[in-house]
Amino acid sequence: MNDAPEHIEVGAGANARRIAVRKQAGTAPGIFWLGGFKSDMRGTKAEALAAHAARSGRACVRFDYSGHGESGGRFEDGTISSWLEDALAVFETQARGPQIVVGSSMGGWIALLLAAALAKKPARETSLAGLVLIAPAPDFTEALMWAEFSPEVKREIEEEGFWQRPSAYGEDPYPITRTLIEDGRKHLVLNKPIELGVPVRILQGVKDPDVPFGHAMKLVSCLAQDDVVLTLVKDGDHRLSRPEDLDRLTRTVDELAGGL
Repeated sequence: MNDAPEHIEVGAGANARRIAVRKQAGTAPGIFWLGGFKSDMRGTKAEALAAHAARSGRACVRFDYSGHGESGGRFEDGTISSWLEDALAVFETQARGPQIVVGSSMGGWIALLLAAALAKKPARETSLAGLVLIAPAPDFTEALMWAEFSPEVKREIEEEGFWQRPSAYGEDPYPITRTLIEDGRKHLVLNKPIELGVPVRILQGVKDPDVPFGHAMKLVSCLAQDDVVLTLVKDGDHRLSRPEDLDRLTRTVDELAGGL
Protein backbone atom coordinates (compact mmCIF):
# COMPACT_ATOMS: atom_id res chain seq x y z
CA MET A 1 0.00 0.00 0.00
CA ASN A 2 1.42 3.37 -1.06
CA ASP A 3 2.07 5.41 2.07
CA ALA A 4 1.64 8.80 0.40
CA PRO A 5 -1.93 10.15 0.35
CA GLU A 6 -3.79 11.37 -2.68
CA HIS A 7 -5.28 14.87 -2.59
CA ILE A 8 -8.56 16.27 -3.84
CA GLU A 9 -9.59 19.91 -4.11
CA VAL A 10 -12.56 21.02 -2.02
CA GLY A 11 -14.14 24.47 -1.98
CA ALA A 12 -13.52 27.43 -4.25
CA GLY A 13 -11.71 30.74 -4.13
CA ALA A 14 -10.48 31.75 -0.70
CA ASN A 15 -12.12 28.61 0.74
CA ALA A 16 -10.28 26.16 -1.54
CA ARG A 17 -8.21 23.53 0.26
CA ARG A 18 -6.41 20.28 -0.54
CA ILE A 19 -7.79 17.27 1.32
CA ALA A 20 -5.52 14.26 1.87
CA VAL A 21 -7.12 10.87 1.21
CA ARG A 22 -6.01 7.25 1.57
CA LYS A 23 -8.14 4.58 -0.06
CA GLN A 24 -7.93 0.82 -0.46
CA ALA A 25 -9.87 -1.18 -3.03
CA GLY A 26 -11.88 -4.16 -1.89
CA THR A 27 -15.30 -5.66 -1.37
CA ALA A 28 -18.45 -3.90 -0.24
CA PRO A 29 -19.69 -2.69 2.08
CA GLY A 30 -16.64 -0.50 2.38
CA ILE A 31 -15.41 1.31 5.48
CA PHE A 32 -15.48 5.12 5.45
CA TRP A 33 -13.56 6.72 8.33
CA LEU A 34 -14.47 10.04 9.97
CA GLY A 35 -11.95 11.17 12.56
CA GLY A 36 -12.34 13.38 15.58
CA PHE A 37 -11.59 16.99 16.46
CA LYS A 38 -7.82 17.58 16.19
CA SER A 39 -7.33 13.94 15.13
CA ASP A 40 -6.10 12.53 11.82
CA MET A 41 -6.25 9.42 9.64
CA ARG A 42 -2.93 8.08 10.97
CA GLY A 43 -4.38 7.65 14.45
CA THR A 44 -4.56 4.28 16.19
CA LYS A 45 -8.21 3.48 15.39
CA ALA A 46 -7.99 4.62 11.77
CA GLU A 47 -4.83 2.60 11.17
CA ALA A 48 -6.33 -0.46 12.86
CA LEU A 49 -9.45 -0.27 10.69
CA ALA A 50 -7.38 0.15 7.51
CA ALA A 51 -5.20 -2.83 8.43
CA HIS A 52 -8.26 -4.94 9.25
CA ALA A 53 -9.86 -3.94 5.95
CA ALA A 54 -6.70 -4.94 4.08
CA ARG A 55 -6.60 -8.35 5.78
CA SER A 56 -10.26 -9.03 5.03
CA GLY A 57 -10.21 -7.61 1.50
CA ARG A 58 -12.70 -4.88 2.35
CA ALA A 59 -12.61 -1.43 0.74
CA CYS A 60 -11.58 1.44 3.02
CA VAL A 61 -11.44 5.23 2.62
CA ARG A 62 -10.04 7.65 5.18
CA PHE A 63 -9.05 11.31 4.99
CA ASP A 64 -8.01 14.33 7.02
CA TYR A 65 -10.32 17.29 7.47
CA SER A 66 -8.95 20.67 6.41
CA GLY A 67 -6.50 21.95 9.01
CA HIS A 68 -5.86 18.39 10.21
CA GLY A 69 -3.06 15.93 9.50
CA GLU A 70 -1.83 15.97 5.92
CA SER A 71 -4.59 18.18 4.51
CA GLY A 72 -4.24 21.84 3.66
CA GLY A 73 -5.86 24.77 5.39
CA ARG A 74 -5.56 26.15 8.91
CA PHE A 75 -7.19 24.41 11.85
CA GLU A 76 -8.47 27.72 13.24
CA ASP A 77 -10.37 28.37 10.01
CA GLY A 78 -12.28 25.11 10.30
CA THR A 79 -15.97 24.78 11.18
CA ILE A 80 -18.50 21.98 11.32
CA SER A 81 -19.80 23.25 7.96
CA SER A 82 -16.40 23.10 6.28
CA TRP A 83 -15.49 19.71 7.74
CA LEU A 84 -18.87 18.33 6.64
CA GLU A 85 -18.16 19.69 3.16
CA ASP A 86 -14.81 17.85 3.22
CA ALA A 87 -16.51 14.61 4.26
CA LEU A 88 -19.23 14.85 1.64
CA ALA A 89 -16.72 15.61 -1.14
CA VAL A 90 -14.52 12.64 -0.21
CA PHE A 91 -17.52 10.30 0.18
CA GLU A 92 -18.96 11.21 -3.21
CA THR A 93 -15.70 11.15 -5.17
CA GLN A 94 -13.64 8.42 -3.49
CA ALA A 95 -16.02 5.79 -2.07
CA ARG A 96 -17.75 3.20 -4.23
CA GLY A 97 -20.80 1.13 -3.37
CA PRO A 98 -22.48 0.85 0.06
CA GLN A 99 -20.41 2.20 2.96
CA ILE A 100 -20.26 1.61 6.70
CA VAL A 101 -19.34 5.04 8.05
CA VAL A 102 -17.22 4.85 11.19
CA GLY A 103 -17.16 8.14 13.09
CA SER A 104 -15.06 8.86 16.16
CA SER A 105 -15.99 11.66 18.59
CA MET A 106 -16.60 14.72 16.35
CA GLY A 107 -16.66 12.22 13.49
CA GLY A 108 -19.86 10.84 15.00
CA TRP A 109 -21.50 14.25 14.58
CA ILE A 110 -20.15 14.58 11.05
CA ALA A 111 -21.48 11.07 10.29
CA LEU A 112 -25.01 12.06 11.33
CA LEU A 113 -24.82 15.25 9.25
CA LEU A 114 -23.40 13.31 6.31
CA ALA A 115 -26.29 10.88 6.50
CA ALA A 116 -28.80 13.75 6.50
CA ALA A 117 -27.06 15.39 3.52
CA LEU A 118 -27.01 12.14 1.54
CA ALA A 119 -30.71 11.55 2.21
CA LYS A 120 -31.50 14.77 0.33
CA LYS A 121 -29.58 13.68 -2.77
CA PRO A 122 -30.74 11.38 -5.60
CA ALA A 123 -30.01 7.67 -5.09
CA ARG A 124 -26.61 6.70 -6.44
CA GLU A 125 -24.16 3.79 -6.40
CA THR A 126 -22.29 5.06 -3.34
CA SER A 127 -24.67 4.92 -0.41
CA LEU A 128 -24.82 4.79 3.36
CA ALA A 129 -25.23 1.23 4.65
CA GLY A 130 -24.76 1.78 8.40
CA LEU A 131 -22.99 3.77 11.10
CA VAL A 132 -20.50 2.75 13.77
CA LEU A 133 -20.00 5.64 16.20
CA ILE A 134 -17.18 5.71 18.76
CA ALA A 135 -17.76 8.09 21.69
CA PRO A 136 -19.97 10.18 19.39
CA ALA A 137 -19.97 13.90 20.13
CA PRO A 138 -22.88 15.47 18.25
CA ASP A 139 -23.49 19.10 19.23
CA PHE A 140 -20.19 19.15 21.15
CA THR A 141 -19.45 22.79 20.38
CA GLU A 142 -22.62 23.78 22.22
CA ALA A 143 -23.31 21.01 24.75
CA LEU A 144 -19.76 20.00 25.70
CA MET A 145 -17.88 23.26 25.09
CA TRP A 146 -19.97 26.42 25.31
CA ALA A 147 -22.28 25.14 28.04
CA GLU A 148 -19.25 24.18 30.16
CA PHE A 149 -17.10 27.27 29.57
CA SER A 150 -16.71 29.77 32.38
CA PRO A 151 -18.05 33.32 31.93
CA GLU A 152 -14.44 34.48 31.51
CA VAL A 153 -13.75 32.05 28.67
CA LYS A 154 -17.04 32.94 26.96
CA ARG A 155 -16.19 36.63 27.21
CA GLU A 156 -12.75 36.05 25.71
CA ILE A 157 -14.22 34.10 22.79
CA GLU A 158 -16.86 36.76 22.15
CA GLU A 159 -14.50 39.73 22.45
CA GLU A 160 -11.22 38.34 21.06
CA GLY A 161 -12.72 35.87 18.60
CA PHE A 162 -10.96 32.83 20.09
CA TRP A 163 -9.64 31.18 23.25
CA GLN A 164 -6.57 28.98 23.50
CA ARG A 165 -7.81 25.79 25.08
CA PRO A 166 -5.24 23.68 26.97
CA SER A 167 -4.97 20.13 25.63
CA ALA A 168 -5.61 17.17 27.91
CA TYR A 169 -3.39 15.00 25.73
CA GLY A 170 0.00 16.68 26.14
CA GLU A 171 -0.22 18.81 23.00
CA ASP A 172 0.04 22.59 22.69
CA PRO A 173 -3.08 24.65 23.40
CA TYR A 174 -5.38 25.03 20.42
CA PRO A 175 -7.84 27.78 19.47
CA ILE A 176 -11.58 27.52 19.99
CA THR A 177 -12.99 30.23 17.75
CA ARG A 178 -16.19 32.20 17.92
CA THR A 179 -16.83 31.15 14.33
CA LEU A 180 -16.63 27.46 15.30
CA ILE A 181 -19.14 27.94 18.13
CA GLU A 182 -21.55 30.02 16.06
CA ASP A 183 -21.36 27.68 13.07
CA GLY A 184 -21.95 24.65 15.27
CA ARG A 185 -25.35 26.07 16.23
CA LYS A 186 -26.48 25.64 12.61
CA HIS A 187 -25.97 21.87 12.85
CA LEU A 188 -27.42 20.83 16.23
CA VAL A 189 -29.11 17.41 16.05
CA LEU A 190 -29.95 16.41 19.62
CA ASN A 191 -32.92 18.77 19.83
CA LYS A 192 -35.17 16.65 17.59
CA PRO A 193 -35.80 13.05 16.48
CA ILE A 194 -33.21 11.61 14.09
CA GLU A 195 -34.31 9.00 11.55
CA LEU A 196 -31.48 7.59 9.42
CA GLY A 197 -33.03 4.43 8.03
CA VAL A 198 -29.81 2.44 8.54
CA PRO A 199 -28.46 0.41 11.47
CA VAL A 200 -26.36 2.27 14.05
CA ARG A 201 -23.84 0.81 16.48
CA ILE A 202 -22.40 2.97 19.26
CA LEU A 203 -19.31 2.20 21.36
CA GLN A 204 -18.97 4.40 24.44
CA GLY A 205 -16.57 4.39 27.38
CA VAL A 206 -18.20 4.89 30.77
CA LYS A 207 -15.01 6.59 32.05
CA ASP A 208 -14.82 8.98 29.11
CA PRO A 209 -13.86 12.41 30.56
CA ASP A 210 -14.55 14.28 27.30
CA VAL A 211 -17.89 12.86 26.13
CA PRO A 212 -19.95 11.61 29.09
CA PHE A 213 -21.77 8.35 28.43
CA GLY A 214 -25.03 10.18 29.10
CA HIS A 215 -24.39 12.08 25.88
CA ALA A 216 -24.45 8.81 23.94
CA MET A 217 -27.65 7.77 25.70
CA LYS A 218 -29.27 11.06 24.67
CA LEU A 219 -28.30 10.31 21.07
CA VAL A 220 -29.88 6.85 21.35
CA SER A 221 -33.13 8.44 22.54
CA CYS A 222 -33.13 10.65 19.42
CA LEU A 223 -32.65 7.58 17.20
CA ALA A 224 -35.80 5.87 18.43
CA GLN A 225 -36.94 4.75 14.96
CA ASP A 226 -33.69 3.07 13.87
CA ASP A 227 -31.92 -0.22 14.65
CA VAL A 228 -29.52 1.01 17.35
CA VAL A 229 -27.23 -0.92 19.69
CA LEU A 230 -25.29 0.98 22.37
CA THR A 231 -22.31 -0.83 23.90
CA LEU A 232 -21.03 0.69 27.15
CA VAL A 233 -17.40 -0.14 27.93
CA LYS A 234 -17.29 0.12 31.71
CA ASP A 235 -13.54 0.81 31.99
CA GLY A 236 -13.29 2.61 28.65
CA ASP A 237 -11.92 6.12 28.18
CA HIS A 238 -12.53 8.58 25.34
CA ARG A 239 -10.05 7.19 22.86
CA LEU A 240 -11.06 3.51 23.12
CA SER A 241 -7.74 2.59 21.50
CA ARG A 242 -6.56 -0.30 23.68
CA PRO A 243 -6.12 -3.68 21.94
CA GLU A 244 -9.41 -4.93 23.37
CA ASP A 245 -11.15 -1.74 22.21
CA LEU A 246 -9.78 -2.11 18.69
CA ASP A 247 -10.88 -5.75 18.62
CA ARG A 248 -14.37 -4.69 19.70
CA LEU A 249 -14.42 -2.04 16.98
CA THR A 250 -13.42 -4.37 14.15
CA ARG A 251 -15.84 -7.06 15.36
CA THR A 252 -18.64 -4.48 15.42
CA VAL A 253 -17.87 -3.41 11.85
CA ASP A 254 -17.71 -7.06 10.70
CA GLU A 255 -20.97 -7.94 12.41
CA LEU A 256 -22.73 -4.95 10.91
CA ALA A 257 -21.30 -5.70 7.46
CA GLY A 258 -22.35 -9.32 7.74
CA GLY A 259 -25.94 -8.35 8.42
CA LEU A 260 -26.27 -6.09 5.39
